Amino acid sequence: MKYMIRKMLVVAVALAFIALTSAQNKAEQTAEKIADRIVASTTYKFVDKKTGETYTTVKDLPLNPDITVDSKYNKWHYTNGVTNIAMLELADKAGDKKYEDFVLKNMNFVFNEGNLEYFHKLYDQAFEKEGWPAVRNVTWHMIFRGKRLDDNGPMGASLIELQKRHPEKAFLDYIHQTADHLNYAEPRLKDGTIARLWPHVNTIWADDAFMAISFLARMGEFTHDKKYFTDAAKQVLNYTKYLWCSEKQIYYHCYHTDTKENGVAHWSRANGWVFMAQADLLARMPDDHPLKKKVIENFRMQARGVARYQGKNGLWHQLLDKEDSYEEITGSAMFVYGIACGVKNGWLHPDMIYVAEQGLKGILSKITPEGDVTDICVGTGIMPSIQYYYNRPTQINDPMGEGPVLRALVAMIDAPRYTEIKAEDQYDEIGAKEK
Repeated sequence: MKYMIRKMLVVAVALAFIALTSAQNKAEQTAEKIADRIVASTTYKFVDKKTGETYTTVKDLPLNPDITVDSKYNKWHYTNGVTNIAMLELADKAGDKKYEDFVLKNMNFVFNEGNLEYFHKLYDQAFEKEGWPAVRNVTWHMIFRGKRLDDNGPMGASLIELQKRHPEKAFLDYIHQTADHLNYAEPRLKDGTIARLWPHVNTIWADDAFMAISFLARMGEFTHDKKYFTDAAKQVLNYTKYLWCSEKQIYYHCYHTDTKENGVAHWSRANGWVFMAQADLLARMPDDHPLKKKVIENFRMQARGVARYQGKNGLWHQLLDKEDSYEEITGSAMFVYGIACGVKNGWLHPDMIYVAEQGLKGILSKITPEGDVTDICVGTGIMPSIQYYYNRPTQINDPMGEGPVLRALVAMIDAPRYTEIKAEDQYDEIGAKEK
C-alpha cells in the first residue's frame, strides 16, 4: 500500500512538472506568435484619409493634413515604447534578431528616412492655426509636443535600449531631449514628486511611475550617472507616500494635492505600472546605491499586496478589490512580469513564483491560438466615479496590452518552478538533539 501511495505521488509530481514545463514552453511559443503577428502586420506606409492613397515615404509630398501613418505599431505612443522594449527582450531571450530588427526598422522609419521633417511642418502649421487641440491630429505629434511623459518617457526608454545596440545620432539626440524634459520641464511638487496639471492642478498619477522610471532607470544605466537612479527611487518612495492604501495594501490610481484626497479606484493597470517600474529600476540600480534597499522593501510590500487580489482563474480584476469587475490582462501581465523578475533576482521569496505561474495560466487563457491578445482595457484617465472604471471597454490586439503581455511571457520563459517543501521531509529535524 505504501509503495502504491509513493508511486502515485511520484506520478503526480511528474505530471505537475510536465504541465509547468509545457506552460513555460507555451509562454515562449505564444510570445513568438504574438510578436510575429505584429511584425507581419506593420506596414511602414502612410495613407491619405480622404482618398485612401498610400505612400511609402512623405518626404517629397506637398503638405496635406489628411496624411497619417497607416499602422498602429508605427505610431509614436507610450504603448509602443513598452512593445518595443518587449520585442527587444524577446529577441535576446529567443535569440532571434528579427524582433530587434523590427524595432530598428520602426525607429529608422521615424527618424532616418526623411519622414519626420514633413510632419514637423504639419505640426507647426496646425499649431499656428488652431493651437494645442489641433496638433493631436498630426502623425507623431507627441515627438514635437514633448509636454508630458506620455509623449516621450517609454518611447525614449526604448530608444536607449536600441541605441546600445545600434548607435544613431538621431536616436541619441532624442534621448537627450527626453532627459532634459524630465530634468527641467516636467511638472513636480516641491518634494520632487512628478505630477500632472490635470484633472486637478498637481495630480499624482500612478501611471507616471512607469512613464518616468522606465526612462530614468535606463538613463542611469546608459550614462552611469547615479542622479537618475536617485530620482527614480525617490519617485517610487514618494508615490507610495501619496498613493499607498495601508488598509488594502494596494495603490490608489491618483492623489489630488489641492483637495488632499485620493481617487476612488484601485485600478489594476495603475498598480501594474508601479510594479513594473520598480522591477525595471531594481534590475539596473547599482547594489551600492543608498536607496536600493528601500526600493526592494517597497517592491516586496506591493508584491504581498498584489498576491492578495489574484482571482480564481489566475488573473486580476480591472478593479483589484472588486471581484465583480472584469478580469483584465494588462495589469495581470505587469504583475506576472514583476513577480517573475523579483524571484529570479532574489528580491522576492521563491514561493512567490507560484503566483506568477497561476497568472501565466490566466494570461494564456486570454490569448487565442492565432496569437490575438484579448481583454485589454482601453486607455483610461482619472475620473471621480468608480462606475467609470467598471465600464471601460476592452479591445483586442492593441499595444496597450501586447507590450505588457509580451514582457510577462518572456519573463516566464526561464522562470524557476515552484517547489513545495514536503512536511515529511522535515520530520527528522523535529526534536533532533545535537550530538
